[in-house]
Amino acid sequence: MKKPRRSPSPKVLLVANGDLRQGANEKCWPAQAAMERQLAAAVAAHGAELIRAHPYHPRRRHGFIASQKEGMEVFAQINPAAPLIVAESVWQYSHHILHGLISHRGPILTVANWSGTWPGLVGMLNLNGSLTKAGVAYSTLWSIDFTDEFFQRGLAQWLKTGRVRHPERHVKPLARCRVPSRASRAAAKLATELRTRKAIMGVFDEGCMGMYNAIIPDELLFPTGVYKERLSQSALYYAATQVTEEEARAAYDWLLAKGMRFHLGQDEETELTERQVLWQCRTYIAALRLADEFGCDTIGIQYQQGLKDLLPASDLVEGLLNNSDRPPVRDAAGKIIRRGDALPHFNEVDECAGLDGLLTHRVHRALGQPVENTLHDLRWGDYDRSQTTDDYVWVFLISGSAPPAHHIGGFKGTDSHRQPPMYFRLGGGTVRGVAKPGEIVWSRVFVANGKLKMDLGRAKVIALPATETERRWQETTPQWPIMHAATYGVTRDQMMARHKANHIQVAYAHSAAEADLALYTKAALAAALGLEVSLCGTKANGQPF
Repeated sequence: MKKPRRSPSPKVLLVANGDLRQGANEKCWPAQAAMERQLAAAVAAHGAELIRAHPYHPRRRHGFIASQKEGMEVFAQINPAAPLIVAESVWQYSHHILHGLISHRGPILTVANWSGTWPGLVGMLNLNGSLTKAGVAYSTLWSIDFTDEFFQRGLAQWLKTGRVRHPERHVKPLARCRVPSRASRAAAKLATELRTRKAIMGVFDEGCMGMYNAIIPDELLFPTGVYKERLSQSALYYAATQVTEEEARAAYDWLLAKGMRFHLGQDEETELTERQVLWQCRTYIAALRLADEFGCDTIGIQYQQGLKDLLPASDLVEGLLNNSDRPPVRDAAGKIIRRGDALPHFNEVDECAGLDGLLTHRVHRALGQPVENTLHDLRWGDYDRSQTTDDYVWVFLISGSAPPAHHIGGFKGTDSHRQPPMYFRLGGGTVRGVAKPGEIVWSRVFVANGKLKMDLGRAKVIALPATETERRWQETTPQWPIMHAATYGVTRDQMMARHKANHIQVAYAHSAAEADLALYTKAALAAALGLEVSLCGTKANGQPF
């Protein structure tokens, strides 16, 4: 008697998207390979087989898709109806594979490791935001080691149905919330001002690092009263070369007098040098002058592409622009530009953060709250190993744009380290500090279903012991500024399921009640300008919005 023939295991294809930079792909490959082995074992445990849709390249020493061209070659060989997992343990350039995912007809699952060191969850959040903007149906999961119940249950559901649905009970449309009258009045006044005297967003080259989700289509931006001035980073480079040594040194001396510390060395290849810092000061002055010349209310520098081969990194530039207290810069007529006021800067030309930062600046100025705001990467999170708090504590971490006003001690609590040579050949110093305890509003502008949307929520920044802060720094990037944030009424998995970007915008208020008012006012302003607005989580006291 013949044995019954066993049905072949269902086959699931895997793609691994990577960086554009060879050094980053090579360094991160071992972590990606380990993650893929764990993921394959998890898939096999559910009776399916995970098959790589593209090979490891021995000569390149990694198996990532490393360009849009390569991605198109890979997807040309993929069955468009096959179930497909995009597995990420690294930062990835979404445009390398977006084309293939847009035309893919089979179920798509984006999966990330949960690690601060290997930022797959940051890369996955960017891809998720890009897919959302492009109108592509997808599911998403994340895990530390792919054995936990949350991941296993979600994977089983996706393998069976092609979809994973995450509840979003923490999300409430603004239309269902009662907005305080003071917030409504302030928002209405600000909306009228913005429609009457429109604002300019200065964009120094669009589309950094494959972040399709970070580009706002002009036709969606126009109704907000904000219009783009498309500028070139080559113009910024030229303008930086026209800044005198005396002007650059005056800015540097101003920072030293404020107490900011620069960890200087002599080796240009591996250390931060005074020459690099002076070039950063030149770029700061040049950026402010160009913004003034074109009437920009906010600007974004592409940061990691283009200029990195001409100038030291723009971190110092971005952090100073976002700070109200900063080295004075004079225009051609000798007048100080924006005396005592920040010029909101959006890191990596994330235009969604740029619009958010502009609205935040105006709302907080009108309410008498601190205007300094910045984006951070939603880098990672973990429970406090020191047991100082029972809260789940996020690591908000960004290379550029963090203002010293956000740091414990201000400028005196801010130091500058050389950017890692792997990413920044010409060096440049960061604006590093530990974010001060306090009440914050977090938010994100994103595009979905052809509409401009905004999510907002509340959180507190907490102080952790120096040993715990150092652990978190060493798990991520110790040269960069760090914020320890605990969100109100939003769990780790709720944040991951809903958030449509690798970036999150943050701004302080003087108290919990004032932060609530700032949140309501910005939400009402965004809604008045045509955005679809939702509030996430709760107030600090646990009460719903």
